[in-house]
Amino acid sequence: MQLYSRPDGVYSHRVRLVLAEKGVAAEIIDAAEAMRDLADLNPYAEAPTLIDRGLILYDSRVIADYLDERFPHPPLMPVDPIARAKARLVLSRIERDWYQLLVQVEASAGEEADEARRRLGQSLAASDEVFGAHAFFFSEEVGMMDCLLGPLLWRVPHYGVELPDTAKQVHAYAQRLFERIEFQNSLSDVERAMRAV
Repeated sequence: MQLYSRPDGVYSHRVRLVLAEKGVAAEIIDAAEAMRDLADLNPYAEAPTLIDRGLILYDSRVIADYLDERFPHPPLMPVDPIARAKARLVLSRIERDWYQLLVQVEASAGEEADEARRRLGQSLAASDEVFGAHAFFFSEEVGMMDCLLGPLLWRVPHYGVELPDTAKQVHAYAQRLFERIEFQNSLSDVERAMRAV
């Protein structure tokens, strides 16, 4: 199994975290150093791109779902179809509400980036109670939502997003997630440097 991954890419990090949670080994290839190969593998020439037994997948959502089904233990999505559908709605909201703001911070500058930072910090803080309801996001066990949230929260200080002191549960949740060996194993050297003191 090979994963073309950006060492600083939030979507690539999501897939690396799923691999780590599943305990699945994959050869990690720096997408920036293999752009020609990547252009031949997927029509968007973007990372993450996964190759497994001749199957080529791109789009972090598709890859994460595939890995969860291909390696069913431990499950990252609920087994019950109704609970799984509800989890997918939450995943969609995280991507639409928070990931889009993070991407906006990365892609813009000046007042536009500042506004996206402000909105992201406020939105995360407004959900503080949800982050504290369980050990992990909507669950007592790590799941797919945590694999999506962890990479985003890891980048918050790096991109200058300020969480108010009132967001105690967001901070506590992030710390629980970051301390897990699986999360630590998912980090690239570039990502480790994002939070180096």
